[in-house]
Amino acid sequence: MARENDFTTGKILGPLLRFMLPVLFAMFLQSMYGAVDLMIVGQFAESRDVSAVSTGSQMMMTITNIVMSFAMGTTILLGQRIGEGRGQEGGEVVGSGICLFGAIAAGLTVLIPMLSGPLSRVMNAPEEAFAGTASYIRICGFGSVFIIAYNLIGSVFRGIGDSRTPLMTVFIACVSNIAGDLLLVAVFHMGASGAAVATVLAQAVSVVASLLILRRRGLPFGFSRADIRFTAPIIKRITALGLPIAFQDVLIGISFLVLLAIVNGLGLVPSAGIGVAERVCGIIMLIPLAFMQAMAAFAAQNIGAGQYERAKKALWYAIVVSALPAVCMFALNFFRGDLLARIFSNDPAVIAAGADYLKAYAVDCLLTCFLFCFIGFFNGMGMTRFVMLQGIAGAFLVRIPVGYLMSREVPVSMFHIGLATPCSTLLQVILCLTCYFLTDRRFRRREPI
Repeated sequence: MARENDFTTGKILGPLLRFMLPVLFAMFLQSMYGAVDLMIVGQFAESRDVSAVSTGSQMMMTITNIVMSFAMGTTILLGQRIGEGRGQEGGEVVGSGICLFGAIAAGLTVLIPMLSGPLSRVMNAPEEAFAGTASYIRICGFGSVFIIAYNLIGSVFRGIGDSRTPLMTVFIACVSNIAGDLLLVAVFHMGASGAAVATVLAQAVSVVASLLILRRRGLPFGFSRADIRFTAPIIKRITALGLPIAFQDVLIGISFLVLLAIVNGLGLVPSAGIGVAERVCGIIMLIPLAFMQAMAAFAAQNIGAGQYERAKKALWYAIVVSALPAVCMFALNFFRGDLLARIFSNDPAVIAAGADYLKAYAVDCLLTCFLFCFIGFFNGMGMTRFVMLQGIAGAFLVRIPVGYLMSREVPVSMFHIGLATPCSTLLQVILCLTCYFLTDRRFRRREPI
């Protein structure tokens, strides 16, 4: 199996987009796990099930994002090794990653089901939806091994420049999830628990499909069972790159969960409304997220090859290209957010609450096309500690305080609560721009970063 993309030579925009588009489609399909759950539950179950799935899936999405961020350490390390011309060390990187993430999977499979009740209480799940929320988290927790395995395999493929294979496997899983939801929720009326079972089975199908493809196609470097061992220097490097990104996502995820808990305390309709809106937001943020993943892989290879200027050009290409869909998403969410909210609920009150919240996220669309490209660029450079710090600053200096203050308004406005997110993003963009210009000046002076 040849490496799909060599990002260190030739044109910039074409290879970047060819890598980004499969990532985008794969992330879209992956986001459909929770979206389809909520959509089918919203049409065939009650508002308490909608609240349970929205709250439970938000918790599981936070955990999944943390794992995916930690796995970015594998993507970055593989990309840098390939850029440095040391691709033959890839087998050791993959083997060490399997050991590291296997241990994490074992821990989460035990802990999440045990803590499903306390996690639901922390999320301030409405009384009517508490049992369904705990059930959703518990069932998904038992499937943690599949969540982690999928993200590790995806990080390996992206590190070698292959973004098409994860797209194939997640498509298979998405179809499985839709079939499972229709059977368990629409036919057997299992509500939130049925949606959780369908999600876990879909993740399992995705992992099996990935392994079968990997076995048939192989990797562009040697890999055997002997490579599956705890190699301390490699695990230390993966952790040094991935842990700050994951820690940032932990705290950012906590900030969003706190915001969700604040809204949950306002009642069932606001709880279901923010759940619907967050599901829509998870979809509209996919384009900047895809550029972030692509920029990390692109920058990692070029920094490894000593081509900083090429990585910098790719950053600005990505920002310009992602700005156009950002403007379109702003207009759609600000003026007709009700159309998007109606996809996930048939309750007029829930639709109105979700649409009001989406107006604030429309503003965020204009900012994330900058922020996510910068984050991918800095991740690829290995500057993951800065990425962590700017994320923490946005979450805890702005998002939580603004969200809390806005929830104290009388009457409460979902739009005003939602403004906590773009306010946070604005601070993060300012920090990223400052870091970019300082880093650029140091590179020009050939100073160490």
